Amino acid sequence: MFDRAQSTIANVDPEIFAAIEQENRRQEDHIELIASENYTSPAVMAAQGSQLTNKYAEGYPGKRYYGGCEYVDVVEQLAIDRVKQLFGAEAANVQPNSGSQA
Repeated sequence: MFDRAQSTIANVDPEIFAAIEQENRRQEDHIELIASENYTSPAVMAAQGSQLTNKYAEGYPGKRYYGGCEYVDVVEQLAIDRVKQLFGAEAANVQPNSGSQA
């Protein structure tokens, strides 16, 4: 589908890549006291930039409105199980309240 080695931002759009790199340096060199601008870990950014963002997964794990969500279900169920364990809860909902929060 895509040549992943050649489909990096640096290769496809060097100007955008440069701006992203400059923003990254700005965030690394300054302390940000605005909660919504908290520095995100590389692991979280990798997950948010993964193929999972290509999938519309309305509903809940195992009960989706559209097919092809089996791997999204795995990730969401892991998140649910981890939140339940962390808080000692019987149930948890890890879905955002709206698309703007997603």
